[in-house]
Amino acid sequence: MCGIVGYTGNKQAAPILLDGLAKLEYRGYDSAGVAVCDGKNPVDVVKAKGRLKILIEKTNGGTAVPGSCGIGHTRWATHGEPSENNAHPHHSDDGNVVAVHNGIIENYQELREKLERKGYTFYSDTDTEIAVKLIDYYYKKYEGTPVDAINHSMVRIRGSYALAVMFRDYPEEIYVARKDSPMILGIEDGESYIASDVPAILEYTRNVYYIGNMEMARVTKGGVTFYNLDGDEITKELKTIEWNAEAAEKAGYEHFMIKEIHEQPKVVADTINSVLKGNQIDLSAVNLSEEMIRQITQIHIVACGSAYHVGIAAQYITEELAKVPVRVELASEFRYRNPLLDQNALVIVISQSGETADSLAALRLAKEKGIQTLGIVNVVGSSIARESDSVFYTLAGPEISVATTKAYSTQLVACYALAIQFAKVRETITEERYTALIEEMQTLPDKISKVLENKERIQWFASKQVNAKDVFFVGRGIDYAICMEGSLKMKEISYIHSEAYAAGELKHGTISLIENNTLVVGVLTQPKLYEKTISNMVECKSRGAYLMGLTTNGKYCTEDTADFTVYVPQTDPLFATSLAVIPLQLLGYYISLAKGLDVDKPRNLAKSVTVE
Repeated sequence: MCGIVGYTGNKQAAPILLDGLAKLEYRGYDSAGVAVCDGKNPVDVVKAKGRLKILIEKTNGGTAVPGSCGIGHTRWATHGEPSENNAHPHHSDDGNVVAVHNGIIENYQELREKLERKGYTFYSDTDTEIAVKLIDYYYKKYEGTPVDAINHSMVRIRGSYALAVMFRDYPEEIYVARKDSPMILGIEDGESYIASDVPAILEYTRNVYYIGNMEMARVTKGGVTFYNLDGDEITKELKTIEWNAEAAEKAGYEHFMIKEIHEQPKVVADTINSVLKGNQIDLSAVNLSEEMIRQITQIHIVACGSAYHVGIAAQYITEELAKVPVRVELASEFRYRNPLLDQNALVIVISQSGETADSLAALRLAKEKGIQTLGIVNVVGSSIARESDSVFYTLAGPEISVATTKAYSTQLVACYALAIQFAKVRETITEERYTALIEEMQTLPDKISKVLENKERIQWFASKQVNAKDVFFVGRGIDYAICMEGSLKMKEISYIHSEAYAAGELKHGTISLIENNTLVVGVLTQPKLYEKTISNMVECKSRGAYLMGLTTNGKYCTEDTADFTVYVPQTDPLFATSLAVIPLQLLGYYISLAKGLDVDKPRNLAKSVTVE
């Protein structure tokens, strides 16, 4: 949620800020603004409600706001309605301090009352304005440096924040501070960049620093100095982002989502190959030893949204292969129920961004309890990656569309690899089964490509469902996990109400919702459950439902029952999710496209949920 971009160097800042903000539009926002300093006059602040194009027009593409140092922001409303007044950047009463902020300040009311007693006035309803004026207060009270002022403010702010701050007295510098909200700093050829996510600065540099929790930094032209909470200088290692700028562009596709759907064969293969050595799975880079794997008594998979659905599929697979109890937890609920965790448990946290607030909080709770943790993340150097005991990096590359596709698929195969290796080490499968599973897993990228070859047929079917009001997805076992993701794809980008149900639960109340021509999607990839799910679909059809069947090619035929059938290639039933999810991704995409909706930026949603 929200986006931050900053720049200081020798070029005009505003066009760079606007370009960076455009690359962060997928994060979700309702207003935007920039603040630019030319070194002579007070910081120039320009803000606009609505889409970024309004701000671009207002600043004439940035040329109307001269200066080589600046900060920009796209806001997602939390405190205060969407408006120009509440948009960032915010400034102190005299314009001495200007800042942008991602996160939520929980004790903003208490701080506001304190500042009002000190003579400060407030023009917005935001918590960010309180942070700006608190920094200004300490800057003037102690007559110190910006680092001193920010340091004093950080210890008094409760909540989460990524702050980028400009001071009138330091016209070519930007100061940043971070707690629980993502922030990266890049440098290249005497220029420095700030961003809340990688795509904003990929065009300009791939050399970045990751600022740690409760740390600050002074950003100058081509240089960054880091400080801890006490204001002491600390050193950081410069990292190289392996993604390139082209990977974050549409490359001729109409939307990022369809581009990312088509990238799945490659990124799935890359992720599988990252842990394969010969015909064996090697988790040494993940930092999971065989001794650790043998000692595990239970696994807790903690995640949100689509990553949670990955966890549901992984539960079936891991318990089947490795014979270890698995519990899948919503990260937003995990820490509020005081979970009972065995000291020999493993907590696996799945997150594309590695910054998901609830997942990060769950990870920290597990660590507080002394439990071994493993992060499955896509972003190198992210908070979950840095704080987990072990890390499995998925190789999805930059995922821009809000609706995840390729990150989901790489998380799935990461879980497959873990389950297979756990089973081998714990001696719950034979060597022959181990080899067969690895060989079959390696066929998935080609089989995903075959599914994509039939996308036109799904597009045709999607065009017939544009006016659907309710869609139900039904399945059993792993098929139920597939249904959960298919339903989420449908509702989040097409705005059609959809639900996923365990097929056996239909007669316990849900079937009363079925009306004439209600679309029911039955997922049938599990041989042992095929006949039972078919029976449930027949029950729906007898009540007027229009049936779509999704099953395995050459294994079963649902055409006698379903009105429309999609087939996917045969694979081991444990891997069926990787293939069956593709038609459901396409179905959601093409319905959204047919309805003329903004596929990549669905309403009310953000790519990375970095606040609770």
